Amino acid sequence: MITASHNPPEDNGVKLVDPMGEMLEESWEAYGTTLANAPSEEKLSEAYDKIIEECHINPNTKANVVFARDTRSSGAHLISILIEALKATDTAYTDYKLLTTPQLHYITRCLNTKESPYEYGEPTEQGYYEKTASSLKVAMQGRQFSGSVTVDCANGVGGPKLRELMKHLPSLSEGGLEIKVVNDDVLKPERLNHQCGADFVKTNQRAPPSSHAAPMTRCASLDGDADRIVYYFNDVDGTFRLLDGDRIATLAALFIGDLARSAGLGEKLKVGVVQTAYANGASTAYVTQDLRLPVVCTATGVKHLHHAATKFDVGVYFEANGHGTVVFSDLALKRLKKYEPQSPAQSSALETLRALTALINQTVGDALSDLLLVEVILAHKGWGPKEWDLTYTDLPNRLVRVEVADRYMFKAVDAERRLESPPGVQAQIDAAVGKFKNGRSFARASGTEDAVRVYAEAATRSETEDLAQKVATIVRQAGG
Repeated sequence: MITASHNPPEDNGVKLVDPMGEMLEESWEAYGTTLANAPSEEKLSEAYDKIIEECHINPNTKANVVFARDTRSSGAHLISILIEALKATDTAYTDYKLLTTPQLHYITRCLNTKESPYEYGEPTEQGYYEKTASSLKVAMQGRQFSGSVTVDCANGVGGPKLRELMKHLPSLSEGGLEIKVVNDDVLKPERLNHQCGADFVKTNQRAPPSSHAAPMTRCASLDGDADRIVYYFNDVDGTFRLLDGDRIATLAALFIGDLARSAGLGEKLKVGVVQTAYANGASTAYVTQDLRLPVVCTATGVKHLHHAATKFDVGVYFEANGHGTVVFSDLALKRLKKYEPQSPAQSSALETLRALTALINQTVGDALSDLLLVEVILAHKGWGPKEWDLTYTDLPNRLVRVEVADRYMFKAVDAERRLESPPGVQAQIDAAVGKFKNGRSFARASGTEDAVRVYAEAATRSETEDLAQKVATIVRQAGG
């Protein structure tokens, strides 16, 4: 996938998709790095031969590559280079032109599960829309959507693809969802992610300037390649309220847990939530104490969350930035297929659960399917954004960037929640945290620059700020 997601329009990059439509398996990242950084054609050839030998690959096996791009102006040129390389190596390929990143993930899984017991769907863009739309209708179980949702598409590929999806959804006269699309100008590439999009909203804690939604109206923002989504609304007094990935995860876990119990499958389906250390402590407490569901914490990065989610029958994972999905295990899918409901209520809940397995893009975080998942849940519960927001109260939190001489000095363990080195630093952080009510803080080295990011949360805004600065000082002194 040729995209640079939420980055500025002049940037571009590549996302590699695993054969099952998931993110690239971690061990293969090293091979990609080796090939990309080969200093000469000769060294590239040597590295290539070494990988073939190490992985026991038969070089005579015909390769088949599928690819697509987002709306960036440099995308067409990069695709042309890719095609030249595929032709030179006599590789079969299909160019799917403009797609969202999750649509390419979906198509990849469909191609590789075709005519198998795990067939995922029709491997086309049209197949994606039809599967999503038909499952939405079943999942609604005759319930009505309340009001509209305004969707900011970051002036990226999500705009035209959302409009295309809307053609397959029930119309307003048929009781369909009213979706108001904003920021969908893809004719001016320079507008991509400019003053809009999920990253803008999450970072600035405010709606895009171009969003003129009325108070208490549901709003959502996608990112540039539509694999992330955050919700938000303005309260009656004009206060901005963010409903981020933590909120989407808890909403999905609440609904799926309730459905499993209502279907009579409460004991047979283990539902769990996967978070990172950046998840708000209040959301973790809500899942464990109110929903009584297990929470697993992993290192930052969607690949870690996705892997941990597959350990549950139903694994819900979202990063706070809005990237996430729900994963159903093969065993869970078999149980849902074979289970015989004992009452009309069980039958209705079971039918909704089955529909969710098709509505949700299980390969990767997908802003379009996540949007419809949230809307289905809110319709079932009869909630507006305010009721959703009131499920729990976020602890005030602060993220501070501290420049250091060498980020590699800072080695984190325990899902990046504790520092193993430099020696003694974690003890100082623990001492600082212990002085604050509901205090929590950790320091994590950046993956791209000589900096350490300090996260802190506490009972009040001023205490959070105080704790963040204390821990930042500890890190600054340790990092020289």
